[in-house]
Amino acid sequence: MIASRTPPSTGKTGRPERLLILGSLLSVIAIVCIVTFLLIREHASAQEAATRGATTIAQLIDADVLRTVELYDLTLQGLIAAAQREDLKNVSPSIRHLALFDRSTTARFKGDILLLDKHGDVIADSSRIEPKPGNFADRDYFLAHAFNRDAGMFISRPFKTRCDCEYADQWRISFSRRMSSETGEFIGVAVASMKLDYFDELFNSLDIGSDSTLNIINDDGVLLAQKPYLQRDSIGKSFATRPNVVRILREGNGSFSSVSSIDQQKRLYTYSRVGNLPLTVIVALSSDEVFAAWRRTALLISGATGVLCIGLLWLTWLLARELRLRHRAERELAQLAATDDLTGVANRRMLDQSLRHEWFRAQRSGKPLSVMMIDADHFKAFNDRHGHQAGDQALRDLARVISANVRRPADLVARYGGEEFSVILAETDGAGARQIAEHIREAVQQLPWVEGAERAMTVSIGISTWTTRSESTLEQLLFAADKALYQAKESGRNRVVAG
Repeated sequence: MIASRTPPSTGKTGRPERLLILGSLLSVIAIVCIVTFLLIREHASAQEAATRGATTIAQLIDADVLRTVELYDLTLQGLIAAAQREDLKNVSPSIRHLALFDRSTTARFKGDILLLDKHGDVIADSSRIEPKPGNFADRDYFLAHAFNRDAGMFISRPFKTRCDCEYADQWRISFSRRMSSETGEFIGVAVASMKLDYFDELFNSLDIGSDSTLNIINDDGVLLAQKPYLQRDSIGKSFATRPNVVRILREGNGSFSSVSSIDQQKRLYTYSRVGNLPLTVIVALSSDEVFAAWRRTALLISGATGVLCIGLLWLTWLLARELRLRHRAERELAQLAATDDLTGVANRRMLDQSLRHEWFRAQRSGKPLSVMMIDADHFKAFNDRHGHQAGDQALRDLARVISANVRRPADLVARYGGEEFSVILAETDGAGARQIAEHIREAVQQLPWVEGAERAMTVSIGISTWTTRSESTLEQLLFAADKALYQAKESGRNRVVAG
C-alpha cells in the first residue's frame, strides 16, 4: 500500500452538484404547487359559475311556479267568494256556474275545479253545469282543511283522477282552500287540480345538459316533477329518507356536491324554496359536464407542467453529471500534480506543502514533529550495472516498503529526489520516529535489488525532531535531517542516525 496524502481539494466534494439538484427540486416543487393552486382555483371558479347558472335557472322556475300558483289561488278565492253570495242562490244553474268559475279560465293546465260541502260531496264542478256525483272526503286536502282551520292554501300530494276517461293516467296536484261560515265552522272546500304536464313544459324550455336533472319536491320529500326521469314511476314517491333530500329539506336554500343515491352519478345540487310555498326546486347539474372544460384545461396544463419538470430535472441531471466528471477530473489532475509518476508516492511539491502545514499545526498544538530522510545505499552503482529499468523497479519496491511501515493518515511518504525519500511523522517524538525508521531499514534488507543480485538492498536514514523545547526553524529541521542522513552514510550506511 502506498502511503500518500490526498492533495487539498478546491471545495467540498459534491457540494455544487447537491446545491444544483436541491435548487432544481425546489423549483419543480414550486412549479407543481403553483400549478396545483391555479387548477384548484379554476376548479372552484367553474363550480361557482355553474352554481350561479343553476341558481338563475331555479329562480326562473320559482318565478313561473309562483305566478301559476297565484292564479290558482285567485281562482279559489273567487270561487269561495261567489259561493257565499246570497244573490246567486236563486239564479239559474247556468248563471250560477258562470259566476262561480269565471276566474278559472285563466289557470294554466287546469284540471277539475270543484266545490265540496262539509261531507266531501261535490256541489259544483267547473266542467259541467250539473255536477257529477262524487265524494272526496278521503283526500288529503279535504282532511287537512276539515281538521285545521288555519291551513291556508293547501297543496296536495300527486294523484291520478278517479275516472275511466282518457286522462285517468295523468298525474295532478290540487290547490285547495277551506270554506268557513261566519262563525268559523267548516262548511266545505274549494279545490282546483293542475296537470303536472305544466312542469314538463316548464322544464322543457330550459337546457341543462343530458346528465343533469330538474326536480320539484314538496316538504314531505315527494317528487312532483323531474326532467329527465332517473327512475320510472318516480312521480308521487317520497325520497324524504335519501341523504341528499334530507339535507335539501333541512337547509331550504343552498348548493353542494354529492353522489346521487339513484344512479350513483356525482352532481352539483343547487336548490331553493318556492316563495313561502311547501315546494323546493332542485337543479342537479352533472359534475362531468360542469367540469368538462376544466378537466381538458387541467389535462393540458398538467401535461405541459410534467414535461417542463421532467425536462428541468433531466437537464439538471446532465449538468450535475458534467460537474461530477469535471470535479473528478480536477481531483485526478490534482492527484497527478501531487504524485510522483515513478513510485506513486507524493512528489516534492506535495512534500513542501504538507511539511509546511504540519509545521504550523505543530506550532499551534505543541506536539512533536519528526522528519526522516531515506536514501538507497549504492544505488548509482546498481543503476549503472543493471540499467535504468531495474533501477526504476528498485525505487518502486523501496517506496512500497516505506509506505507499508508508515500507516497513519496524517503521515506522508514523498520522493525527495533521485533515490532519496522523505517521511513526515506528525505528533511523533524522536523515539517513535527511530522505531519506525528501524522497521523500515530492516524491511528493506529483506528486499533484494533484483533477482540474483550479490547483495540485498539497504538504506541510510536520518531523523530530525522538533519539540517545544527546540528553537529551530523549519529550514533547520530539514537541514538537521539531511545532516543526520549524511552522517549515516559516512558511518558505513545501512543505519539510522538521529540529528
